[in-house]
Amino acid sequence: MSPPAASPSPAPALPTTRTRALDAAIDLVGTAGVRALTHARVDERAGLPRGSTSNWFRSRAALLAGVADELAARDLAGVGSEPQPQTPEELVDVLCAWYAHATGPDIVATTARLAIFLEASHDPDLRERATRGRDALAAWAVPVLARLGAPDPQAAFVAVAAASEGLLLHAVARRDPADPRPTLTSALRGALAGAEPR
Repeated sequence: MSPPAASPSPAPALPTTRTRALDAAIDLVGTAGVRALTHARVDERAGLPRGSTSNWFRSRAALLAGVADELAARDLAGVGSEPQPQTPEELVDVLCAWYAHATGPDIVATTARLAIFLEASHDPDLRERATRGRDALAAWAVPVLARLGAPDPQAAFVAVAAASEGLLLHAVARRDPADPRPTLTSALRGALAGAEPR
């Protein structure tokens, strides 16, 4: 007797118009800058009928906010899902893997993140959104640094995040190919200075 035929796998869900618009908007900001972001150009890049993007995001400010929120959601999607680093070396490995992804396959989105980040310097709404994303990242990182023995886990997070962000900025703006490991190791070592031996 032959086994019953396997049920066909369900077809993957097609991206929604909103998702397509946000993907195109991120690509546009990441390749042409914030000034290039218009509803019409997003529609064109996404292959959507004219007016589709404005159905979801009524103003340019709303579109920028949508891009900022989507980038933050992507950043935080994997946070906490991987095994927690148990040693400083494991944390550096995690940071280096993240950096390799951000400056490799995710470079366009990384460029868009930095462009939105700079735009937030004179846009209170974007600034508040950027702050929410950083707070969510800190909620994961600060307990990790505390467990690794940082005397001041919040200050340790600020130091390591600043080193990471600085490396990213130079990788994007200057195409700096520097290995991030020595810098991240030094930043983490300084952040853990004074920790009791384990």
